Amino acid sequence: MATRDLKGAVVAVVGATGGLGQPIVAALAERGATVVRCNRSGGPDSDLTIDLRDSRSGDLLVEHVDATHGRLDGVIVAAGIVAFGDLVDTDDVVVEELFLTNAMGPIWLAKRVAPLLAASQGFFVNLSGVVAEAPMPGMAAYSASKAAAAAATEAIRREFRRMKVTVIDVRPPHTETGLATRPLAGEAPKMPQGLEPATVAERVVTAIERGDTAVASTDFAS
Repeated sequence: MATRDLKGAVVAVVGATGGLGQPIVAALAERGATVVRCNRSGGPDSDLTIDLRDSRSGDLLVEHVDATHGRLDGVIVAAGIVAFGDLVDTDDVVVEELFLTNAMGPIWLAKRVAPLLAASQGFFVNLSGVVAEAPMPGMAAYSASKAAAAAATEAIRREFRRMKVTVIDVRPPHTETGLATRPLAGEAPKMPQGLEPATVAERVVTAIERGDTAVASTDFAS
């Protein structure tokens, strides 16, 4: 049973034009939410250009929603980057980029939006992924960046509970978003057919409605 009604809620989706961000935006819109679409490249399908690698991105989001909507009820981080290859062959810059985007970005963002989410008793969702549970060889830096994000999200969940803000870590299995075809470095190994993005998006939004505190990879099993 739903405990949170998303009708009329102002929700920012970071990575809104990505393979998973788009169906999340659609699922929120179907429920009557006002979606603030954020991404790194801008364009006509984006309401705000922010780069998770920049600690000031959260400030830009806060300024935008405060001026445009006067409130913020939720943030979903559906942006991320991936790289493949053994650690010894992975350039230091690639490792740094993975951690800046996948780990530091959500942490910085959560810190900046906390006051607005506290005011609305809203929610913060980060998608870490199955590698946060089961690190993979050939993806050491990527797995570590996602595991760091998952650990931070769990700690933030406990901290934000005092503000009555729901924080959810979502760890979907491999999903057919196309991300694996656009690695920062290396080449993706052969993988089994992944989940449909729309299926994952629906589960994410359902978790928000139900007030879940985490969605493990096994929670996506049919």
